[in-house]
Amino acid sequence: MAELDMTSPLLSSPSSYQPQTVLTVYDDQDYEPSNLQSSLPTTILHQNHNHGRTHNENGHHSSPNPYEFLRSGGFSVPASTTVDPFRNETPFISGIYEVIKIVLCLPIALARLVLFGASLVVGYMATKVALAGWRDKQNPMPKWRCRLMWVTRVCARFILFSFGYHWIRRKGKPAPREIAPVVVSNHVSYIEPIFYFYELFPTIVASESHDSIPFVGTIIRAMQVIYVNRFSPTSRKNAVNEIKRRASCNVFPRVLLFPEGTTTNGKALISFQLGAFIAGHPIQPIIVRYPHVHFDQSWGFISLPKLMFRMFTQFHNFMEVEYLPLIMPSDHQKQNAVRFAERTGRAMASALNVVQTSHSYGDLMLLMKAAQLQQDKPWSYMVEMARIESLYHISSLEAVDFLDKFLSMNPDPSGCVKPHDFLRVLQLKACTLSEEIFGFLDVEKNGSITFKQFLFGSAHVLKLPLFRQACELAFAECDTDGDNFCTKKELADVLRHTFRELDDEVQGLFNLFDTDNDGRISRDDFFYCLRKNPLVIAIFSPRLLRKNLSKAGDKMLDDIV
Repeated sequence: MAELDMTSPLLSSPSSYQPQTVLTVYDDQDYEPSNLQSSLPTTILHQNHNHGRTHNENGHHSSPNPYEFLRSGGFSVPASTTVDPFRNETPFISGIYEVIKIVLCLPIALARLVLFGASLVVGYMATKVALAGWRDKQNPMPKWRCRLMWVTRVCARFILFSFGYHWIRRKGKPAPREIAPVVVSNHVSYIEPIFYFYELFPTIVASESHDSIPFVGTIIRAMQVIYVNRFSPTSRKNAVNEIKRRASCNVFPRVLLFPEGTTTNGKALISFQLGAFIAGHPIQPIIVRYPHVHFDQSWGFISLPKLMFRMFTQFHNFMEVEYLPLIMPSDHQKQNAVRFAERTGRAMASALNVVQTSHSYGDLMLLMKAAQLQQDKPWSYMVEMARIESLYHISSLEAVDFLDKFLSMNPDPSGCVKPHDFLRVLQLKACTLSEEIFGFLDVEKNGSITFKQFLFGSAHVLKLPLFRQACELAFAECDTDGDNFCTKKELADVLRHTFRELDDEVQGLFNLFDTDNDGRISRDDFFYCLRKNPLVIAIFSPRLLRKNLSKAGDKMLDDIV
C-alpha cells in the first residue's frame, strides 16, 4: 500500500464515469393503449439476443438478464436473519435433572390432570347455562349472564394452577376500559388467552377454526369472540369493522388482540397485523414473559400434547405479566395504521428487550410445510414473509405453492438446488437461455439457489409491470389459428426460436401448460401456468424479440387494455 503524506487527499477525485439508475414510474394513465404500444413493443424491438448484463453489488458483471425484455433490472435478496422466532429451546427431555424431576412429578401430574379436567367441565357447564336462550349476539351480554361467567373465570384460574402457575407476577395495572378500549399482547403460549379470560374477560379476535374445538369453542363464544379467516379479505374486512364498532361502544368489553397472529418463542416479536390499529383508538400494550432455565414453555414448533405433559411435570412454571403505559395515536397515526403499529411494536420490543423481525404466520406455514416433507433444516425455508408481502404483494398461500415447487427440485441437506434439478422441474432444456434463467436467481453466483432466492426472483418477475402484457403476447404467438387454444405443434413452432433441437422438452412443457390435462392449452391454462411458474415466461422472449410487433401488435394491445 502506498504511503500517504499530508498533502494526499482523503477522498479520491470522482471519475468521469458516474453510474446512474433511471427509474420509470408508471401512473394509471400510463396504461393507455398508446402508452402500452410505445412501451412493450419498443422495449422488445430495441433488444436482441445479446441481453444487457446486470451488475452485482460489487459492480462486477454477472450473467445476462433474461427478463430485461420485461424491463427488469434484476433483484436483490436481503440477508437472512439469525433469529428463529418459532423454535422451542427444549423440545426434548434432556439431562438427569429433568428426568428425575419428571419421575418425581408424575403423581403430582395425575392430580393436576384431574383438577384440569374437573375445572374444564365445571366451566363448560356454567358457560352453557350463561349462554342458554341468548340469541342477540350483536349486543353486549346481559349483566346477569356475565355474573354467571365468573364461575368459568374462577375455573380458568384453577386451570392455570393445574398447569403449574401457582402464582403469577404482575407489574402495572390494566387501564379502565373507557380509556383503553383495545389491548394488545405478545403471544407465546396457549396460557395467555386463559389468563386474560380470567383477568379481563375481554372480547377476543380468533380464528374461525377455534369455534369447533370441544369445550373451548363454547367458552370463547361467551366472550363474544370476533371470528376471522386470515386468508379471506372479506372476513378480515368484516372483522376490522366489528373491532371498530365494539371498541367505540363502552357497553362492550375491551377488545383483546394478539397482533402477531400466531405464537412465538418469546425471543422476538414478529410483524404485526393491522386490525388492532386501524380503528385509531388508544391502545394498552401488555407483555408476557415466561422465565425458565430447564423448560421452555413457549408453544413454538412443538406439539400441544408434549407441551402440556411438560407443564404438568414441573414443580412450578413462572409467568410475568406487565401492563405497559397507554399509547395514544397522533392525528397522523389515526389515518396511518402502519405507523401506529410500528410505534406500538417498538414499545413492546423495548420492554421485552427483544428485536422485532419481519416474520409472520406465513413463515410458520413454510416451516411446517418443510418439516412435513421431512427437510433436514426446515427453519432455513423461512423468508420473513411480511417483507415479501410488502414488496411484491405475494400472499402466504402463494409462497407455500412456490415452496412446493422448490421442494420438488430435491434440494440438498443445506436447502440448495442445483441447475439440473431446477431445469428438470421447469421442463427446460439445457441451453444458454436456461443457464441465464438459473443465473438470474443465483445472485451469489455459487452454482446453486436457495428457496429465498427462488421466491424473491419468482415474485419479482411476477410483479413486473409488463409481465401480464408479455403473457398476452406470448399466447397470441402460440394461438396461430385464433381459436383461443394452443396445440402441441403450435407451441413447438414458437419454441424453435428458443431451443434449436426439440425432443421430449416440448411434451414436458406442453404438460406443464396443460393444467387441466385435456390435450390442449386454453388461455386460462396458459395464464395459470405462468402465474405458478413466472420464470418460464423467458422462453418466449426470443420469439418476441425477433418479431416486429410495432404494427401487428397495435390492435391486440388495444384489445388487451
